[in-house]
Amino acid sequence: MQPNHASGPASRLAARRLTISYTHRTVVRELDLEIPDGSFTVLIGPNGCGKSTVLRALARVLKPSGGEVFLDGTPIAGLPSRHVARTVGLLPQAPITPDGITVAELVARGRYPHQGPLRRESPEDRRVVERCLEQTGIGDLAARPMAELSGGQRQRAWIAMALAQDTELLLLDEPTTYLDLAHQMDVLDLCARLHRDGRTVVAVLHDLNQAARYATHLIAMRDGAILAAGPPATTLTADLVQQAFDLPARIIEDPESGTPLVIPRVHR
Repeated sequence: MQPNHASGPASRLAARRLTISYTHRTVVRELDLEIPDGSFTVLIGPNGCGKSTVLRALARVLKPSGGEVFLDGTPIAGLPSRHVARTVGLLPQAPITPDGITVAELVARGRYPHQGPLRRESPEDRRVVERCLEQTGIGDLAARPMAELSGGQRQRAWIAMALAQDTELLLLDEPTTYLDLAHQMDVLDLCARLHRDGRTVVAVLHDLNQAARYATHLIAMRDGAILAAGPPATTLTADLVQQAFDLPARIIEDPESGTPLVIPRVHR
């Protein structure tokens, strides 16, 4: 996918010639990227290829060493922090839960970008928190301490907090990490519902078959570069899996969803 530089970004969230370095190592170099509006975009690729790095740069958590991220056609680096927080919500990988906090208190923290300097909770804030708790299926856990929740419940609470920011762009960094298979599917079903409700969702996932089943748009990376981007049905091929992961594989149709299913070949 090569965006048209002359016309500027066509999507609300995009990057141009994005370069990100840690100390003396460049992780991403001159990468062009557009997140299709209204998509459920999933970034895939081997460990260390730059997926999470790109996601954090799109959320303005990381400052690029070169190039720019654009939000609604404007370089995101120059936008007010409150405006960015009201537009882009980020759920980081393995977030740290504050001690002694309840589910409702955690979710209420998502309302900070909409509050004044004194952070006084308004009736609207309370309505949004209640809606997000119900939307993520944890309304009955509102008064429970976060420390008492299962991994899947805890992840839903964090997603509810991100939703409470009331953003149209939701970025999730490996939202299924450390969850068992049932809870992974539960969280991804939730993300799919949020996408159907009108949000643009961007997630980093490791499981190729989950990515193919849930994504409307795939971005495959390796060594800080984009190898391919597009709908899973045309993007996730045996050649791509070999190129990205050095993994010989066969692609068949998932009998449940009709999406591509990656079957690694047996090494003899």
